[in-house]
Amino acid sequence: MHKRVRYSELPNSLPDEQKDRLSTINPQTDPQTNTPTRAKIKTPGRTKTSQKLALFPEESIDQIDESEIYIKQNLLGPALVEAESFTREEREKLPRVTAYCTASAYKLDELMKNIQGRKIRNSTSPRRFEECVYTPFSFTVPVSPPITADLLGINDSEISTQVQEILPEVFFFDYGVVVIWGMNEREEKNLLRELIPFEQDRLAAKDIVTEEFHYHYAASYHPRIYNDVITLKNPANYMIKLTISHAVAQSVKMSFFEELIEETIETTKHIPKTMAETGKVFMTRTAITQKIGQLFIMRININLVSNILDTPEIFWSEPVYEGLYKTIRGYLEISNRVDLLNQRVSVISDLLDMLKDHLTSSHGEVLEWIIIVLIGVEILVGCMTIFIEALRYSAKTNH
Repeated sequence: MHKRVRYSELPNSLPDEQKDRLSTINPQTDPQTNTPTRAKIKTPGRTKTSQKLALFPEESIDQIDESEIYIKQNLLGPALVEAESFTREEREKLPRVTAYCTASAYKLDELMKNIQGRKIRNSTSPRRFEECVYTPFSFTVPVSPPITADLLGINDSEISTQVQEILPEVFFFDYGVVVIWGMNEREEKNLLRELIPFEQDRLAAKDIVTEEFHYHYAASYHPRIYNDVITLKNPANYMIKLTISHAVAQSVKMSFFEELIEETIETTKHIPKTMAETGKVFMTRTAITQKIGQLFIMRININLVSNILDTPEIFWSEPVYEGLYKTIRGYLEISNRVDLLNQRVSVISDLLDMLKDHLTSSHGEVLEWIIIVLIGVEILVGCMTIFIEALRYSAKTNH
């Protein structure tokens, strides 16, 4: 499992003057924001094992079965030797790839216009891909990553004649996930703050889900992902990063729903236990109806995430990258997690049906008791009528 990291809680609303300030914030010149204790950020539920390696397919390969992805837990050979070339400390110094799920959706049209106006200030050059907006984005221009010539994918003989500037890159997905390549944690924090005006149904700080990788460039190595370190060849090929970001964004979004389902099951598991022990549900009719509504909303959300987890439409027009996309999905165990998600949804569906049946039977019992009471009242009224008539007849007889 991922270690939990902490992140400052984002404000629900900002004054106009503070919004203006955020639009020009610069981590090199802006003073450190005085923020309260940071809230925990949730992390995805995929397994974290040592020696987990996935080799990227060649670009000429456009068909690959996700169930046959090259992932080995105890792999031997040159690929593993190369992948293990970084120590733990060295990996931490590599550039970051971080994905954040911060909202239910982003307003991509408005965000696109905003990014287009930042070409000079942040070196942006946005491109729209169906459900995603891509752009380079730098708070400090120019940017020279602190990596060697080999990691940049260029030969030592070329270093004197070739100067390669690599800007951080950002991918905004319309379902509320942003994937950031090459920024440090403070820059990521500033970028998330600037995203606030473009978020729909922004998540609370405690509900934010994130996943972190590291990456580097090495022309002599086979492209791969090993223990969350991504090895690439060409820094200029943003389509490779877009493909990887699609799978990472889907993984993070699904993690949000995994956590949501887990919390729902945790808060409702006492209901079947109580029914098993007592044969009753000690909840009011209003509480049961509210719980049914919550579970129904959960099912709607799961249906929504199932649409998000479909293969992105871009791979219909760019099928050469579909093999890489499936490789990353396999590494992130998305298919297995979808199966587990569906099993948990079935548990919620069973609980929903049980509550509906209980509510129906309870309503029927109430109606039965109402009928019994009415019959009892009618019998009582009838008896009283008979008794009064008997008294009247007795009085007349005596006279």
